[in-house]
Amino acid sequence: MKKLSFLTAIILAVAAITVNAQTSGKLVSSKTQIKFFSSTPAEDIQATNTTSVSTINKETGEVVFSVPMQGFEFEKALMQKHFNGEDFLNTQTFPKAKLKGKITNLDKIDFSKDGTYNATFEGELTIKELTKPVKENGTVEVKGSVVEVQSKFNVALADYGITFVKGKPSTNIAKTVEITMIAEYKPE
Repeated sequence: MKKLSFLTAIILAVAAITVNAQTSGKLVSSKTQIKFFSSTPAEDIQATNTTSVSTINKETGEVVFSVPMQGFEFEKALMQKHFNGEDFLNTQTFPKAKLKGKITNLDKIDFSKDGTYNATFEGELTIKELTKPVKENGTVEVKGSVVEVQSKFNVALADYGITFVKGKPSTNIAKTVEITMIAEYKPE
């Protein structure tokens, strides 16, 4: 009888841990895609980064993205070299960008019900150790236990001390670039 009671206690403990993990307010994403796009009459420049990580706290609305800047991949090797170089993002010195803030209309998003919800976000974006406030819109799509977040917004390069590559005409690089973020989250 003692063996049965001990076994029952273990099963109940495992069940409690599983339920707690499933109802935890934290969602984690290691499946992200961040696109960088610059368009000018001279040329279009685009890159994709799939190495970012992110978390969302469903209870507080807190959102954090950590973006390894050397993770951006360009079509042309020279564009990637310029992007990472000292005259542009200097990713050796400034290896990560960070987006941190909150979903401000959390009461309009039901993480327990499938659907697509409009979301507003306020926080701070840090690039090259310069932090600026951001206020953006996006969507939160709930599909069972999977949550997908999408947003598209613009970043003015000068706000983050990003200069243009020496010898490259400034007409080749847009002063404001478009960023598209897509992240798929699952319970922690």
